[in-house]
This record gives sequence, C-alpha cells and structure tokens, in this order.
Amino acid sequence: MHQPVTQSKPAPTSATAPTTVRPRFPVWLLAALLGLVTLALYWPATHHDFVNYDDSAYVTGNPHVQQGLTWDNLGWALVSTVRSNWLPITMLSHMLDCQLFGLKPWGHHLTSVLLHALNTVLVFLFLRNLTGAVWRSALVAALFGWHPMHVESVAWVAERKDVLSGCLGLLTLIFYGRYARKRSSVNALTNDARNWTLDYGMALLCFALGLMSKPMLVTWPFVLLLLDYWPLQRLKVLTVWQLVREKVPFFALAGLSCVVTYTVQQQAGAVQTVEGLPVGARVGNALISYCRYVEKLCWPTHLAVFYPYPGAWPLAEVLVAGGLILGLTVLLFMQGRRYPFMLMGWLWFLGTLVPVIGLVQVGEQAMADRYSYLPSVGLFIFLIWGAYELIQHWRYRGLALSLAGSAALLVCLALTRQQLGYWRDSETLFRHATAVTKNNCVAYKTLGDALVSEDQFAAAIRQYREAIRLQPRYADAHYNLGIALGMSGELDEAIRQYEEAIRLKPDYIAAKHNLGIALAMLGSTLADRSSFDVAIENYRETIQNSNDPETYFYLGVALGQLGRTREAIVQYREALQLNPDHVGALNNLAWALATSPDAALRNGAEAVRLAEHACQLTQDQEPVLTGTLAAAYAEAGRFPEAMATAQKAMQIATAAGQSEVAAKNRQLLELYRAGKPYHEPPAVVSSSVQKPAQHSKP
Repeated sequence: MHQPVTQSKPAPTSATAPTTVRPRFPVWLLAALLGLVTLALYWPATHHDFVNYDDSAYVTGNPHVQQGLTWDNLGWALVSTVRSNWLPITMLSHMLDCQLFGLKPWGHHLTSVLLHALNTVLVFLFLRNLTGAVWRSALVAALFGWHPMHVESVAWVAERKDVLSGCLGLLTLIFYGRYARKRSSVNALTNDARNWTLDYGMALLCFALGLMSKPMLVTWPFVLLLLDYWPLQRLKVLTVWQLVREKVPFFALAGLSCVVTYTVQQQAGAVQTVEGLPVGARVGNALISYCRYVEKLCWPTHLAVFYPYPGAWPLAEVLVAGGLILGLTVLLFMQGRRYPFMLMGWLWFLGTLVPVIGLVQVGEQAMADRYSYLPSVGLFIFLIWGAYELIQHWRYRGLALSLAGSAALLVCLALTRQQLGYWRDSETLFRHATAVTKNNCVAYKTLGDALVSEDQFAAAIRQYREAIRLQPRYADAHYNLGIALGMSGELDEAIRQYEEAIRLKPDYIAAKHNLGIALAMLGSTLADRSSFDVAIENYRETIQNSNDPETYFYLGVALGQLGRTREAIVQYREALQLNPDHVGALNNLAWALATSPDAALRNGAEAVRLAEHACQLTQDQEPVLTGTLAAAYAEAGRFPEAMATAQKAMQIATAAGQSEVAAKNRQLLELYRAGKPYHEPPAVVSSSVQKPAQHSKP
C-alpha cells in the first residue's frame, strides 16, 4: 500500500500535534470503507444459530436476559455473576438484544458484527490521530478487523464481552490521546484544566464501563503509559512519576476489578480448574502460549474454539520460548530510542495478554483465539511500523508495502470467511475442533451435546465415550453420556454413568437428579420397589441443595408409583409453587385429587381447575391430559362433560397412535355413562395412563 514520502518525518513530540499532510484518499472515506468491508465480511454470521457453548448461560437459558431491560433485571445485572464473571454492561447489552430481537439469533449476531466493524474504525482513528500515519494506521486496522483469529470474538454470541469491552477500551485510548495532547499543548501541567478535564473524564468513564464489560482491560493503565512513551512522547517533558500519578484513578479501578474478578472466580471454583497444575507447568504454558499467539497471528491455521491443555510442555520447548521472548524484549529495549514503536507494540502485546496467559489458571483451555482480540493491535503496530522502518530507504518501498499489505489482507479475508463458516452451528463448530486439535476431550463432549439436541443419540454416545477415553475423570462427560444412554433406553448403563459422575463430583446435583429419574423409570419397568426407594433418597438429597421444580415433580412420581399418594401430592404442590405452569405436576396432582382411593384426599373441583389449566397450556393436544380432565369432571359430578371429554381423549389418542391410552379412556367412558367416577384400587402402585405427562429430558 502506498505511503506518502512526506509522512516519514519523525514522530511528533508531546508538545506538538502529529505532522500530517492531506492524504490523497479522504480519511473519512477510508474509515467508512474499513467499517463497511468488515461488516460485509462478517455478514454471514447473521444467518448463524446460537451455539451450545456458554450461549445458554448468557442468553438462551438466562431468564433475566430473555425478559429484556427492566428495573429488576438491571438490579440483577449489577449484583450477579455469569460463568464466574461480573459483567453488568455486557449482560445489559444482551438484555437489549432480547428486547429488540427476542431469541432470534440473527439480531444478536448483528449487534456483535456492528460492534466489531465499529472497533475496526476506532483502531484506525486512534492510530491516525496519534501518529498522523494514515496508511499504516489503516493497515493495522484492516488486519485487526479482518484477521481470522478474531472470528471467535465476533461470531460467538457469548463473547459479546470481547467486542463490547474492545469498543470501550478503544474509546478510552482515543479520549486519553485527546486529553494528553491538550494537557501538553501549553506549559505541560500548568495549562487551563477546562481544556482537558472533559476528555480525561470521558476516558475514565469508558474505562470503567469497559471493565464492567470484561475485566481483561485491567492492563489498560499500562497501555496508557506506553502511549506516553510512543507516540505521545510525553517522557520528554514529564517524569515517569508524574505520568503514573495522573493515572491513579485508572489504576484504582483496575485494582478493584482484579479483586472482584478473582473473588467471584475463586468462589465459583473457576480458578485452577486444571487438576494438579503446578506453578512451573503454568509458567511453561504461558511462555509457549505467547509464541503460539504470535504464530497464529502471523500464520492463522488450525484455529479452534477450544485448545486443550497439554499437561506439561517439553522443557526444551519451554526454554526456547522463554529465550525468544526474553531475547527479543531485551533487544527492543536496547533499540528503544531508535525504534520506540516496535518496543511499544511488543510490550502492548505481552502486557495485555497477562490476565489470560494462564499464570492464574482459569478454565481448562491452554489458550484461546478470543484472548488475542485487543493484544493483537500491539503486535500489528510492531509489525507494520517495523516493516515500514526497515524498508525506509528502499527505492520502491511504497510498491513493496502495497503489494505485501494487499496480499496479507486478501489472505486474511479468505481465511476469516472460511473460519466464520465453522461457527454456523454447534455440530459444525465442534467437529472442526476435533479435526484440528489433538486429545480434545472438551470438543468431543460438546459435540456429543450438539448431537443429543438433534436426537442423534448413537452418534452422541460415541463422542462421549471418546471424551471419557481421553479423560476418564471427566464428570460432565459421564453425566451427559448417561443422558444419551437414557434417551436410548439403556437405563442400566445410564445409571452407571450417573453414579460415576457423582463419584467423581460428589456435589453433582444434576447427576443426582437424573439418577433419581433413571432409577424411577427402571423401577417402573421392573416393578422394583428398591429402585424407587433409591430414587426417592436421591431426590430428597437433591432438594436439600437445589430448589428445582423438576426434582419435586419426579419425587412425587416416585412416591406415587409406590402408592404413597398423600406424600406425592405434597411434592406436586411444591413443584407448582415454584412453577405454576408445570404441566406434569398439574396433570399428576389433578389425577391424584380425582382418582385417589382415599376419599379424604379427593377434591373434584380443584382437580378440574388443575386439569383445565394443563389442557390450556398444551392446546388440548395431549390425550393423557384430556383423560385426566375427564376423570376430574367425573369426580366433580359433571358426568356429561366427563363423557364428552373422554371421547375427545380417545379421538386424540387414536390419531396419535396411542392405542393403550385410547383403550383406557374407552373403559373409563363406560363408568362415566353409568354415573360413576374412577378411583384407583387401594394399596396398589398406580399404573394408569395418567402417569407423568411431561418427562423433561434429563
């Protein structure tokens, strides 16, 4: 890309504005083109689905977010954490999306794409304003906007925090640059405060909001100091202490964010989740990861949503990585006076990766593409300004830069569009991850989850077994394998997997809940009282740790199967207290109140109310529920309605191919014609067609 010769002048001092000439290409048009090309590049993301990797926690399974912007949800966002992070601004952005688009994924993706396009423009404006170098700034911005390593931050709805915090972080730098130039324009620290106070305040505000979007911005005060070094060159008129002192509010906010982040992650058990990971291993992985980030930013291949932790890297590789990093850093310090931009860019890259480099290990990943989002700007400055300086005296340097830059950008555009395609749905994303990484038990497990959601249980079981082969102590894989086996009717094996998950993680509430379901289903199949007893014990233990309506419901089912109707009724009422629209609890409670052999438990009027509500919720399309309503009408003495409803239940059941349900209602219809309600035989485990109507998937 052609660079005007007149822009090879020395970088400006802090006392002067950047030396610029009017470019042949208007700056506003160049900024617009950068934004529009980025928008067009990522537009296919608006046709993508949500993925089954954290999107549920942030959006699709988060009731507060789905309700949109309300005062109650604002309060929730300010005091709650999601995935071990306090991110109130990010959560409010998700709420706004739900307010505007509901759960239509295109709208959520569109917001992230627009933010990334804006960030691309902000990178350009930030560098151009501080350096005056239009084309070099544009090239850095284009690499930032079009690099395939940034697909993860943009195409993953759960990573809204990356593009949002990136936007606020870049605005912080822009306002700080304005402040620093105004503050230094007249007599350094003695000029009129009205000239710079607003810009300083805006920089501080954007920084605070950025930290509340993603705490990775905690290194931003150091980035401000790097800008003082280059390109602002404020060290020529101010001491280091003066520069640090003016940033005390920024350091205070960063320190507070560090405390909050570490506290919530430690309480949530997210810190040091890689079992048996000593300090030496973390340091080794950090050194290797720095080199891997450089490699993937320069040669972006085999990108994946999850990079498994290798355990321990070979000592020779760790020493080579450490030597390269230390050697280059020392060399750049030695040449800092001559190449300040290279030292500044390299330190930006190293420093902004510190919170996520793994010295304090959070999660199971060795590294992540998303972590390179803002650090890459520093490396791109290092490369582009360094390349320009190295060919400063070439006769055809403009042509060389244009050809090399154009080639790099074309490669980035092609690879980014390809990488973007892998994010269209969960199955595609994790099949790609298993193909480009080794020993990736998380990818196999999450691919299994995607296949389960598509009812491909046999294929899912294979993925879960591979995940367990790679990591036998992977409790979540055992648990989800149990789900897939249960869905396939292999209850005995499902029970063994749930039990193994509980052995590996004794406080695994969901596994205990599903173990109870599986035992109850097995007991129902085998008429095995002991299985019901074990299931009931699991449910009661689960209730002590989790106030979940499903647990109360299934506990009621198990008690009902043993003929303990009075106790079952109590559990159904507890479930409805937590979820008044729980169809299964409505149905089973109505059936018990209408057909219990104990006259003291029967209540026809309440049974009618409950059964009518269940039928309304399902639009009268469930023959079991319609049959329960018929029994309730009969208990209430409303026999004409009981007969009509029983006939309707027969018709629905016949149309749905449920011959057993149709036959049962045909028998009950004869009772109603005779003016008699139906009551279960005393002291017999219930086996009526009105068993649990809504077995939710484990």
